[in-house]
Amino acid sequence: MESANVLQMPTSTKTVGKLQLGKNKVLIPEMNRSSAHLFAAALRAFAADAQVLETGRGLELGKKFTSGKECFPCLVTLGDLLYFVEEERRRLGAAFRADRYVFFMPESEGPCRFGMYNKFQRMVLDSLPDLQGLKISSLSNTDNYSPEGLIDPQKVQRFRKTACLAMVVADVLDRLTWRVRPYEKAGGLTDALAEQGLHRLMEVVERTGAENPFDPVVGELEKILAAGQTIIDPAIPPKPLIGIVGEIFLRMHRRSNQDLIRLMERYGAEVVNASMAEWLNYVSYDGLRQAKRKLRLGLRLLRPRQVKESIREMLGFGVNLLFQERTQQAVFKRARRRLDIAGDHRISHLEKILRETGDFSFDIPTEASLSIPGIIHCARNGYNGVVNVYPFTCMPGTTTSAVVRPIMHELGFPFLDTPYDDSIQPNRETAIRTFMYQARQNLQRHGRKWPTT
Repeated sequence: MESANVLQMPTSTKTVGKLQLGKNKVLIPEMNRSSAHLFAAALRAFAADAQVLETGRGLELGKKFTSGKECFPCLVTLGDLLYFVEEERRRLGAAFRADRYVFFMPESEGPCRFGMYNKFQRMVLDSLPDLQGLKISSLSNTDNYSPEGLIDPQKVQRFRKTACLAMVVADVLDRLTWRVRPYEKAGGLTDALAEQGLHRLMEVVERTGAENPFDPVVGELEKILAAGQTIIDPAIPPKPLIGIVGEIFLRMHRRSNQDLIRLMERYGAEVVNASMAEWLNYVSYDGLRQAKRKLRLGLRLLRPRQVKESIREMLGFGVNLLFQERTQQAVFKRARRRLDIAGDHRISHLEKILRETGDFSFDIPTEASLSIPGIIHCARNGYNGVVNVYPFTCMPGTTTSAVVRPIMHELGFPFLDTPYDDSIQPNRETAIRTFMYQARQNLQRHGRKWPTT
């Protein structure tokens, strides 16, 4: 007999899941500013009314409807949504209708709590007056974040290409900021260029995204990168190169990580954060690995249906991975002709590191599979330190720390854990200053190389 106090999850998929966007206003949570706004521009190119939510203003609302046991990004994104709803109700008054909005919240399978965000947020919305009609539309890693079911089926492939391009271009724009800002001729020049560049790229993506966006978008990106080159002061000597890895939301969301990159730059760092494309490529790569494993099992057990399904999945994940990697390579090749930004690595390179060291395994599908080899990659390839960013109580983040910390100690390589929730830790800045002192010592002893991958 079930307890009357147990909260039951609705079985209906009419208000959460892969839902058609239609003519509703699509609300995009801001994880990374560049990627969120360029993704919204890609949606608008295909006639979706997409808007990026203002972030950070609704933190108290997020805390009001959570217990503190949830992952911090869940609290932040819920708060952003509820803050928007409050403001929209205030603006529209009696004309406000929740069923005219769709909140976009992807999900992921595996041990990470990310897969439960949209379910929990659905329960919160259902508990609030007049918000039951506000839908939550999601994409899942199980089908490679396919937009089928969200937009017109005839536009799915073109949208995937445009969205992929938008994510890679956003990565390059961020790397411009991190490459130029520590060496800019005058404070504020880089931020102004990056903000102007983002708006220029949004306009081009929205205007050309439904047709052939590559050359117009990358051409505009090249102009922005060339402008970035002109504001570098060559008299400023090279600074310690710091890599950032960890949970994707926390390491990219500036308010949640308390503007970690800018703080590290204040104490003399040049930073390279892991890319958005890394996660997208990992989803395709892991899907391909699992499909291959399913194929081997089907052949061994003589199951023709499983073999056929596995081959279809291999083709789907494999083609997507190939396209994503080629798009990334093509964009970075043209970008690096204009500005010497850091390159990006293939996911196969990270798996190779784990196979060589035996420190972890890609068979455990969490962000630790990326963070652990990413840290080792930094230690081997000319960086002067690395920071692991993750939500407080995050299992993949604490796993990464447990595995990597003794390795970095043995190598004598500067390493720092930075778990975050909504609190301000009084010793955080002291820890970063100490870490940067170690990174400067590493630079003096070993120098630094500019990472090509």
